Amino acid sequence: MASSRTAHPRSGPHRAPDRRGTATGWYPVARSADVGTTPVPVGAAGRAYVVVRLRPGAEVTALSARCPHRLVPLATATVVDGRLRCGYHGWQFNAEGRCVQIPSLGDDGTPPPRADLGTPWAVEERDGWVWLAPDRTALLRPPRAGGSTPVPEPVPALPAPRGPVFGNLDPALDRAWHPVARSTDLHEGGYVQVRLLGRNWTVHRRGGGVDVDPPAWGVAERHGVVWVAPAEPRHDLLDLPEAADPLVTAVWLPPARSTAPAALLADLLLDVAHVPHLHPGASAGVAGGAVPRHDVTREPGGFSSVLDPGSDGPGVEPAHRRATYRYRAPFQLLLRLADLDGGTVTTLVLLQPEDADSTRVYTCLLLRGAGARAVPEDVVAAEVASALAVLAEDLARLATLDSAGLPLLLRDEVHVPADRLAVELRRALGDLASDCATADRAAELQTRATG
Repeated sequence: MASSRTAHPRSGPHRAPDRRGTATGWYPVARSADVGTTPVPVGAAGRAYVVVRLRPGAEVTALSARCPHRLVPLATATVVDGRLRCGYHGWQFNAEGRCVQIPSLGDDGTPPPRADLGTPWAVEERDGWVWLAPDRTALLRPPRAGGSTPVPEPVPALPAPRGPVFGNLDPALDRAWHPVARSTDLHEGGYVQVRLLGRNWTVHRRGGGVDVDPPAWGVAERHGVVWVAPAEPRHDLLDLPEAADPLVTAVWLPPARSTAPAALLADLLLDVAHVPHLHPGASAGVAGGAVPRHDVTREPGGFSSVLDPGSDGPGVEPAHRRATYRYRAPFQLLLRLADLDGGTVTTLVLLQPEDADSTRVYTCLLLRGAGARAVPEDVVAAEVASALAVLAEDLARLATLDSAGLPLLLRDEVHVPADRLAVELRRALGDLASDCATADRAAELQTRATG
């Protein structure tokens, strides 16, 4: 049996306590035999933890259940070299909950203090069970089972962000353009039924144009997509110069669907630091894990940023690709990877917030060879296969996040320099929500004044 360990607790999530075990302050959470090097989610006093052995046969470690970076459940983490590693960005934690490595900071980077995980006051194994004492207790060891079988409390829900989250049914999304169908999905005299913002819509093509029922502020076709704006949008659609380039080969992937909110998917798609960990074979302007400092240019309704391989910063992608990221609120994203020899791969991703738990994903690859050369078919096929694999990995990761939306309060997560685009995304969506709320209040007051 592994030895006991008493730890000094770090700040962690607190909930109303479950009464089982409060007489002694110790809570049975799992059978010892069920705890190995795969994290096990447990609950003690209404608080969520994971218990794990950081080496085979080692003592049990208990840590708070979410990674502080992107609030990823650490039940999906892995044990590497005696540390718990989050699978999203590779942050590593030791048995005391200290964050000891953040790959995006490079080998010499120092994790910020807020990156540490919370821990209970003590962890103990006794009579074949793992016990936690979330808070200091006078009884230094858990009680004997006395022939009875301990009953662990149910695993509690993971702590929610304290501030607002931006979900698929946010009222501000009425004042935005949304993709609802590919242009090729609509034939003259035909229609498609779609879900948008929790409502049913019917999109018709008739008389050479498109319209929607129930009526919306605007319906448009652009970039091979049908767009709907339920109310007057705050921002224009993203420009796409490649769409008019005769030397560009455009390939649409089959539409996909995610159970995650669109804002979380946008956050992942704009995220530079996750690529080496979730997509080791992909390229996004970084190598190994370290992310060079990059500036962000704010633009109306969004922003852009360039990771240039010509810079001298660490972690620059050795494949000689310049990565350009562009974003327009709420869910229009573009990544352009340009080889220094002239070829480019542009990925356009458009997100349709259908319901609170459903987002449709449209992805178009726009490929341009060097000079006036056409892109070979085998290169097109390889890029399509790679994009499909990356999207599948992204959607699988999103399915583990267990979140109703994107946290807008920056203090709800821990941000590092590699998160510049993530911070700007939160700012842009927060501005959209604030501007639309202000406009709606002004319209209501005007209605009352003229009523």
